[in-house]
Amino acid sequence: MWNSSVVKIAERCVGQGNPCYVIAEIGSNFDGSLDRAKHLIDLSVEVGANCAKFQSFLPEKIIAKKAFEEKVSFQANWDKSVWQIYGEASFPRKWHEELATYCKDKGIDFSSSPYDKSAVDLLVSLDVPFIKIGSGEITNLAFLQYVAQTMKPIILGTGASTLAEVAEAVDAIRSTGNNQLILLQCVTNYPSHFEHANIRAMKTMEHTFQCPVGYSDHTPGSIVPLVSVALGGCVIEKHFTSDKSRRGPDHPFAMDVNDMREMIQSIRISENALGSPLKILYEEERETVVIQRRSLFTTCPIGKGTRLEPDMMEALRPAVGILPKYAPLIIGKKVQRDLQEGEPITWDSVLS
Repeated sequence: MWNSSVVKIAERCVGQGNPCYVIAEIGSNFDGSLDRAKHLIDLSVEVGANCAKFQSFLPEKIIAKKAFEEKVSFQANWDKSVWQIYGEASFPRKWHEELATYCKDKGIDFSSSPYDKSAVDLLVSLDVPFIKIGSGEITNLAFLQYVAQTMKPIILGTGASTLAEVAEAVDAIRSTGNNQLILLQCVTNYPSHFEHANIRAMKTMEHTFQCPVGYSDHTPGSIVPLVSVALGGCVIEKHFTSDKSRRGPDHPFAMDVNDMREMIQSIRISENALGSPLKILYEEERETVVIQRRSLFTTCPIGKGTRLEPDMMEALRPAVGILPKYAPLIIGKKVQRDLQEGEPITWDSVLS
């Protein structure tokens, strides 16, 4: 039975009991510029992301040009052909090593999503800390096995797939002996809708496949990531840009610098707020306990030697005397000294 609650990514443990690993998905938002790619890496460091990630594809290795031109209509939403869009968005192979080194110098992980075997080989040669496989490859089982055979940790997106398809993908990966797997719940639409986020499916995958889980999110803002972290998500991936108004397929639904910084800060605060399963009385509560809880006070003057009756006492704030739950223990006891009306009843005033 496969069971791995923690996956090692570079020097970080990712999984139960460890900080959430945040991926700034730069994707194609470098807009064909090496300098802009470096700038987005710098911004990823600035906002506190753990990884700056790209996508490694070549148009001829990912799409059939003629089929898109003849069979697929969604490209009507773009002002260019699918082939042109993919060509302009592609991440030049010759930049990979330079940007991997740049990330290392900046203290942030570099990785990419490969879409062909040569891209996998290139990423392995650069010793990336993990390989992210996009949701669209989930039924490409031979490719999943090729990636898994590298024995690199794998983060697998599961958008637009059934649990049975996820199971087939997981089996293909684990058949190689690679159990360094993290599954990301995802809804493959850009942007996706809150009512379809289905964050609980993340937990289903965690229990079914016994591996760490997270969320690759395309909804606006940080609500879905924060809820995911609260439910145990250990990886959050969000598209990242410096300017949502820039032209390009991924800019409009990406987080900008302020969005990403605020989300990561909120994730770190949330992790601290989640605490532990133990119910603990914290030091900052101790004064509140005294102020808000009740104890027994006299309702009239009581002379020394008088036996206490229920109507001689009342439970009032603050908790500076005997707690109300102990009232049955002192009913009928003689007081050891004179007590004034409104005085807290203490153990030394009723017990010799």
